Amino acid sequence: MQDIKNLDSRGVPGGFIASEVFVTAAQSQAAALGFQPRSVFVAHPIQDRTDAELEALADSVFA
Repeated sequence: MQDIKNLDSRGVPGGFIASEVFVTAAQSQAAALGFQPRSVFVAHPIQDRTDAELEALADSVFA
């Protein structure tokens, strides 16, 4: 999130995608940094999904 804040301060928009188990941690870090990044939270876990599963997950979030 610090990298996203740094880029944002330079005029480069950014954001992040994380699994839903990290919502509270992301909110806490955002509050500590005084920064509300663009964020998308998806079903956990992410790392063991196939390409097709990731594509379907992305489609469901951005539909």
